[in-house]
Amino acid sequence: MDFKKAGINTRSVHAGCRPDPLHGAVSVPIYQSSTFAFDSAAQGAARFNGDEAGYIYTRMGNPTVAALEEAIASLEGGHAALATGSGMAAIATVLFTYLEAGAHLVGTDCVYGPSRVIVERHFRRFGVQSTFVDTSDLAQVRAAIRPDTRLLYVETPENPTIRLTDIRGCAEIAREHGLLLVVDNTFATPVLQRPLEHGADIVVHSMTKFLNGHADVVAGIIVAATEEQRAALRDVLNHHGGCIDPHQAWLVHRGLKTLGMRLGQAQRSAQAISEMLHDHPAVSWVRYPGAADHPQHDLAKQQMDGPGAILCFGVRGGLAGGSLLLERVKIPTLAVSLGGVETLIEHPASMTHASLGRAAREEAGITDDLIRLAVGCEDARDLLADLKAALDSLPRAAPVEAEPAFA
Repeated sequence: MDFKKAGINTRSVHAGCRPDPLHGAVSVPIYQSSTFAFDSAAQGAARFNGDEAGYIYTRMGNPTVAALEEAIASLEGGHAALATGSGMAAIATVLFTYLEAGAHLVGTDCVYGPSRVIVERHFRRFGVQSTFVDTSDLAQVRAAIRPDTRLLYVETPENPTIRLTDIRGCAEIAREHGLLLVVDNTFATPVLQRPLEHGADIVVHSMTKFLNGHADVVAGIIVAATEEQRAALRDVLNHHGGCIDPHQAWLVHRGLKTLGMRLGQAQRSAQAISEMLHDHPAVSWVRYPGAADHPQHDLAKQQMDGPGAILCFGVRGGLAGGSLLLERVKIPTLAVSLGGVETLIEHPASMTHASLGRAAREEAGITDDLIRLAVGCEDARDLLADLKAALDSLPRAAPVEAEPAFA
């Protein structure tokens, strides 16, 4: 069956899966092999020359990995996908493919910390320049583009401020200037947002998060819109060695089958938690795309099929108040990452985004009072009761913090 027109949940279950021709296994076999035998010397030569399809060496391709890649490409509506050993391996592969000495990148200022660090610290050593701006403001995007700009790199929703960027608007700007638009779709997943449908050229994910969903795998993926992109990215990936292990790929493919159900449950809980936080006196501000007072609520409805399962909020008392909350909740796990079946809570300014430095954090709206909550699949009533009890226990005399401003 051609699943291209099937629903997102049907594709999550079936895309990339075919009964094993040898034994009829329904689950994709784990081809835990580094190398693959040839029937003849001629076949080996043909595969290395690209004249015959087939597998040679797992760094260059593997049947288990290929099944996962087919599934993600189907969900995102892309031409092809390339699985990697981590989300950062996916991002680095894209950057190495399209940036060279003298090139310039424009990116979202409030982006996953290491995504910005690799550009500003490591690529800078090789003559690559970058400008990070508030990409929710298209005027800032336009103003940052230079003659040597090659990539427009966007994360939406942003990590951890949950600010949104207009993908279609950025795609129009990218086309005007001959740029490639790369979108990190980790927070939304293809269940809620498919950037290629809005004009993006390349999509990246940390599959560690929602796509796998069980906090037991580190993995990434790149989805390309064209064969030309796939070939260029594959060449770099093969030579840089950021490939994924077949067993890890199998685990992600297994987790993918329940993506819609997991995200649906988490999103419903996130909506309820957002409403509770809005009304709690210990909370100074809340940012969640499903809330009517989110500054980009209308944009969320235009380009997303749901507001997602991640929100951020400010606790009165700033860092001190937030630290108390982190230590008093019982169900959310105090840990970085997100997208698993368990709810995770963290303090970005001192954890995931500490490497950016205070000035860069403040410019991006990552204030000291900001708490990121990645909602999992627990019962909503349990999460609500736990969070409320922890907030109720906080000192009431703490000063009021202002919500970080953005357009």
